[in-house]
Amino acid sequence: MLEVGITAPEFSLPDQDGVIRSLQDYRGKKVVLYFYPKDMTAGCTSQACSFGAMYPQFREKGTEIIGVSKDTVASHKRFQERYGLPFTLLADPAMEVLEAYDVVVEGTTKTGRTTRRVIRSTYLIDEKGVITRAFGKVKAKDNAKQMLGELG
Repeated sequence: MLEVGITAPEFSLPDQDGVIRSLQDYRGKKVVLYFYPKDMTAGCTSQACSFGAMYPQFREKGTEIIGVSKDTVASHKRFQERYGLPFTLLADPAMEVLEAYDVVVEGTTKTGRTTRRVIRSTYLIDEKGVITRAFGKVKAKDNAKQMLGELG
């Protein structure tokens, strides 16, 4: 995990509609930036739907929600449409932003193959682009409520 108090790494990634989004686009607003393993899986769907259900409350607090995974733009579009997600999903198939935010770990399978996987993690970034909270290994079903609580 990155440290609280540092400037969040800048990024430019395509969203679920193929539009390039940068962290800088959100200056002046707080951002909940959450990283998750894979679209359409049980935990990731629970997490995304919780953020979606609470989205109006986040907006009332001047906060945007951005989800990032290694899935493609097309996968994100299907995910967004299927569950009516009202926030931005960013595609990072090259895992460059995932690595920049230190949410990728390497492991070895039983067959000895090296794998890289995403640790479900969430950052709260302030209006100036500074990380004010960082949570690793978050619980999918509790993450949205937890982050709303962090906003006070």
